[in-house]
Amino acid sequence: MSVVEVTSESHFNELTTSLPSTTPITVSFHTPWAAPCKQMNAVFSFLATQYKDIAFLSVDAEAHPEISETFDVSAVPFFVLIKNGKVVRELSGADPKELSAAIQELSGQQAAAAPAPVAENDAKEETTAEEDLNARLAKLVSAAPVMLFMKGTPAAPQCGFSRQLVGILRENQVRFGFFDILKDDAVRQGLKKFSDWPTFPQLYVNGELQGGLDIAKEMLAEDPNYFKNLQTA
Repeated sequence: MSVVEVTSESHFNELTTSLPSTTPITVSFHTPWAAPCKQMNAVFSFLATQYKDIAFLSVDAEAHPEISETFDVSAVPFFVLIKNGKVVRELSGADPKELSAAIQELSGQQAAAAPAPVAENDAKEETTAEEDLNARLAKLVSAAPVMLFMKGTPAAPQCGFSRQLVGILRENQVRFGFFDILKDDAVRQGLKKFSDWPTFPQLYVNGELQGGLDIAKEMLAEDPNYFKNLQTA
């Protein structure tokens, strides 16, 4: 099947209800300005040509927030895999191999089992796990030119500091990606060490930590046009 671009919430509902209940569905949430989404959109389109038994739907997460909120989309790219009317898996981030394997499993075409890893000592395993997490965090902080790591979502902040910082960004018409750290404790704890910043929200511009709410207020006090003039290209 080819990828179907969802144009509205009613279009999404129409597509999902008109399909046979046994047809698996993969939904890709993206934004047109986030670089990782461009890569994953190409991967998603390719996979759609390989699996004729799966419906591939594409949703602009920013243009259709009502659909994004239904699936608790906290960052893009984000993928939802549905089978027999139920969400069976969610994937966040730009990992083509993970997405390909998940869709292969969804189709029922099981991949060959990978050989069991050779046992390593605990210290080495811990180091590898930390390196993997840091690599993931490095991708997340650069997932959009302006990234906000917050408690909750812009539509439903879960703390006053996050709510205020979202308000500042919106007042200054800054387009930003976000990640709900309440949904992923590994990111929540790892980012404190990664950024050497113990609290949330955390604001990143072009992958560089700017700080939290107080820092944002200080930057605005020093330069009222700071966010309006923010270069994110």
